[in-house]
Amino acid sequence: MATVDLKSEEFNGVIEKDGIVLVDFWAAWCGPCKSFGPIFEAASEKYPEITFAKVDTDAEQEISAAAGISSIPTLMIFRDGILLFSQPGALPGPALDDLISQVTALDMDQVRKEVSE
Repeated sequence: MATVDLKSEEFNGVIEKDGIVLVDFWAAWCGPCKSFGPIFEAASEKYPEITFAKVDTDAEQEISAAAGISSIPTLMIFRDGILLFSQPGALPGPALDDLISQVTALDMDQVRKEVSE
């Protein structure tokens, strides 16, 4: 699955759905964003069962502000509507693969229990 560009009106619907969603907050002028983009795109091809979304922080300032984005690129990972990871900085491919493996392996019943406490 290729990456999808998220707009304000669809952001919540995408991140709140069941399954894993990775969101890359980026901007066209950002050097590290340009280096991370192909890594993110390659992962979207490698893991077709996962949703890979991109948010252009210049075009979608409302989403960026609501998400508290202060540095780009920032990667957020949601699973079943729960934010599990949020970190600025470009990741190398193996680190992204490792994160995806960790998120996939989580016991979401346990995560939901911890979130509700």
